[in-house]
Amino acid sequence: MSPRLAGRVAIVTGASSGLGRAIALRYAEEGATVMCADINPVAKANAAYELQVATHEVINSGERRVGKAAFTKVDLREEDQVKELVAKTVAKFGRLDIIVNCAGIANADVDGLAAQPGGVRVHELQTSSFDNTMAINTRGVFLGCKYALQQFLAQEPLPASLRGDRARGWIVNIASTAGLIALGGAPSYTTSKHAVMGLTKQIAIDYAKDKIHCNAVCPSFIDTPLISNITRATDNPIAVGTAQALVAAHPWGALGQPEDVASAAVFLASEDSQWMTGTSLVVDGGYTAQ
Repeated sequence: MSPRLAGRVAIVTGASSGLGRAIALRYAEEGATVMCADINPVAKANAAYELQVATHEVINSGERRVGKAAFTKVDLREEDQVKELVAKTVAKFGRLDIIVNCAGIANADVDGLAAQPGGVRVHELQTSSFDNTMAINTRGVFLGCKYALQQFLAQEPLPASLRGDRARGWIVNIASTAGLIALGGAPSYTTSKHAVMGLTKQIAIDYAKDKIHCNAVCPSFIDTPLISNITRATDNPIAVGTAQALVAAHPWGALGQPEDVASAAVFLASEDSQWMTGTSLVVDGGYTAQ
């Protein structure tokens, strides 16, 4: 069988670590050409997740990878940089077929959950922290969608699928179960991810006539650097207790792995999801089924 994303060009934001890195690597394995976008090509050193080689370099090394890749520095809070990211991708690779809006932060909420039982409530949250979370997690996703959509509409659609549709593009937004239900003690993160779900649905209905897919992946707690202040803590009793409670809250009995989310992101950008748009694919070990 041919790789599921053969011939496609994809942007993956937040590609230097965590979910973004896993998605970029998996997309390359499935034949895609990947523009890895992030603040830095190699994520800042983290004691639990030290990375030495940039994601695009791993892809271009050829080991187990089918596609090729490049890196573009981008701050998602800066509209001109997001617009330039799309333009650079098209200039280098000829078109854009997929954007995965994965980059996100949860600093204020994770720090709160690590510092006090139950985390931070709204009246305790610094407004600047809320604004920064919304700027990256919500506004950054909006900007990624906006400029990807402009490119999708401007270019020729891909050849017809087996069912006859000629898709113009795929948007995969990495939301969260916190975009479907409230996550206690994480007000800014929960708010930002609910907004991503609203944006996903809006784009889906507005651009279905253009044959542009827009779906979201909603992971629960995944073992990544984003929550390592909780999950990898050893000398903070509050964080250790929170980590144990998080594991216990998942019927599967474990936190998810980045590869679990990457598999869902491949599905939502492939012809296997040809008749899907505006949906949320939950990857949560049973967390929201309770």
